[in-house]
Order: sequence, then structure tokens, then C-alpha cells
Amino acid sequence: MIIWPILSAIGRTLWLPGADGVSRFSLETYVFFFSDQYSINNLMVTLWTTGVCALLLLPICLPIALYLRFAKGRLAAYVQGLAIFPMFVPSIILSYAIIRVLGPNGTVDLLFNSVGLPKIRSPYLTPWGPVIGLVWDNIPLTVLILLSGLGAVSDQSVEAARDVGARRWAVLWHIILPRITNSILVAISFTVLGIFSAFTLPYVLGPAAPEMMGPFMQRTFRDLNDPTNAITQAVISFAFCIVFGLFYVRSVAKNRKT
Repeated sequence: MIIWPILSAIGRTLWLPGADGVSRFSLETYVFFFSDQYSINNLMVTLWTTGVCALLLLPICLPIALYLRFAKGRLAAYVQGLAIFPMFVPSIILSYAIIRVLGPNGTVDLLFNSVGLPKIRSPYLTPWGPVIGLVWDNIPLTVLILLSGLGAVSDQSVEAARDVGARRWAVLWHIILPRITNSILVAISFTVLGIFSAFTLPYVLGPAAPEMMGPFMQRTFRDLNDPTNAITQAVISFAFCIVFGLFYVRSVAKNRKT
């Protein structure tokens, strides 16, 4: 179900039928992709969106995971519920909510206008629209992975560090972070893979051009009726994703050795 479609896609983009109907080895579709400025722009905006989302998710989700790991009481349960809530919201509903809140003449604009403040520049239909949606959508998985890694940090080790005078930043840097490094790599890998292949949020919230690879592949396949180039775009996306997937495989292999 996974390996054969990948091999088939690679084969269909490397062996192209000639004028006589005989398939021959060719890099024509890949040469076209990397020589076409529009395709390059779409790849660059996908990499930019993926990188920005990954950089934003870690400082957002790590404090939440740390709080849930060491906090006690009812408030922690409420925070956990809020952190997991985006997991149960469909992407199309999230897109509509962002448009209604942050779009032109949305809730934020109306509130600003009511107190005499100037209108904000809406992130809707800009590269920042998908970033906002994808970050919010990936918070639950990132928090859960980090929280799982924090389970390896014992209360005794934290208390022992505090007993010898270590402050919070020292405990975080020397005690906690070294033990959750693999979890951070896993979280980033899953996040990157999910964002790179996202479709609904970039399609609804992002600009028409440049567009992320998900909408780009769909438009090439359906609107341009060009399945070969659409498959080529999918293979190139897979090539980038497999690099990040190796971080996950390496992390799992390292954990099994230890």
C-alpha cells in the first residue's frame, strides 16, 4: 500500500512514452520542474511555511508540555483539554473560523473599529494564513509527543537539582532538555511531514500564487490535466519529506539501542 505506489510514481516520472509509444528513461519532468520559476516558487513557499511552523510550534508547545508535566490540580486539566482541542476540529471548520476572525471585516477588525483603532492587515490569502492555521492544527500532536518524552524526566532528578541551588533555566537546560532531545526530533519530524503534505488549510487560507505543494499538485492534476507533472511534484515532495523522516527513524533506532 505504501512502497509500491512510491516506486510506481518514480517509475512513471523516469520512463516516459516517446513518439513511437515506447517508454524511455528521461529526466524531462524533473528538468522542467527545476527550470520553471513558478514551480520553484511553490517549493520555496512550502519550505518557508514548514520551517516557520516548526520554529513557532516548539516555543509554543514546550512550555505547555512542561506545565502539564509538573503542574497539579484542576487548572492543568483545563489546559490539557484546550491543548488537545484542535485535534477534534476539522481543517475546513478551522479555515472558516480563521476567515471569520482574522479575515477582512472579521471579528478582530470589528473590535478594533469599535474602539477607534486602525484596521489590521489580514493574514488571509497571504503566506501567513496557512502558517496560523497549521500551527494551531499541529499543537495537539506536538504537545502529546513532548509530554510523552517528559515522562522520562523523574521528579527526583528535578528536585535534586533544585536542592543544590539550580534555578529553573538551569534545570531546563541541563536536566530536562537533554532527556527529551529525541522527543523534540520526533515532534519536529511529524510536524514537518504533516505540514509539507497539508492541503485544506493552504488551499483555503493561502494565496493563489505562490501556492504550497499540496494545492499545486491538485491544480496540476485536475485543472491542467497533467498527471505526469503532478506525480513529479509528489515525488519531489516525498524526497524532501524522507529527509525529515530519517530523523524519526534515527530517533527510534537510538531509543531501542539504549
